Amino acid sequence: MVCLLLFPLNSFAAEKKKSKDDFKVPNHALNISKDNTFPNSTEDQEIVEPSKATKELIEDVDVPIKNPDLIKMLNETTVKPSFMAVGYRGMIYLGRWPVNYKSQETTINWEYQQINENELNNVGGDQNQKVNYIQKEQKEVEGALTNKISEPDQVKKMMLQKAKDKTKLPLAYKTVIGKNTKKENTYSVPTEKAGTLKAYAPAVSEKGQVTFGEVYLELKGSKKSIVIKNVTKQGIGAWAPIQDYVSFAFNLH
Repeated sequence: MVCLLLFPLNSFAAEKKKSKDDFKVPNHALNISKDNTFPNSTEDQEIVEPSKATKELIEDVDVPIKNPDLIKMLNETTVKPSFMAVGYRGMIYLGRWPVNYKSQETTINWEYQQINENELNNVGGDQNQKVNYIQKEQKEVEGALTNKISEPDQVKKMMLQKAKDKTKLPLAYKTVIGKNTKKENTYSVPTEKAGTLKAYAPAVSEKGQVTFGEVYLELKGSKKSIVIKNVTKQGIGAWAPIQDYVSFAFNLH
């Protein structure tokens, strides 16, 4: 068998400082957003900015607060200690939260899941023929966290946003490639050969660490502040498919 193109899987070696080229789309991967017969909905996450009052609350906290759900809740907090409450002290428990996520490794597997195979047999033919990509069946490709963790939905949000920021790629936890999606790029199959064109859905592997803590709102007279207690850390990984991208591997045999 003659292999015209070889596309090895990304190595999960020790993390190195990433450059823009590490996340560059290779030549064998194509954008199918205009060709996809299934209209994927873009997974645009709400960007939650801390209000002025929330900024003042979280800027001096020892553990950085990056969880958008927690920031949103703090934005909506309306506790206002009285200026007349001299000597007043209190602690309001706001729950145990995944406070932030720190990315440690982000890599791309351009052959995350095979989604299609087109074949052309030119054995016995008298001239070269060409094969192109046509999706035979609708395929749904899903990503997920790689291990169990508390508050998985909040963790997934933070991980997805971090991976998007680093790769600048359209990531989601689900993408669909519709039946009869096709590209016009062709691959030549000479006489006395058969050609196989395999299509793959790519995905980003995001790995890092989540910091959890019990969050309290501390009241001291006319002042309030955030206190985080019983801090723990947990390693976590996730796969997030790249929406509306397909990579190809063509072989002659």
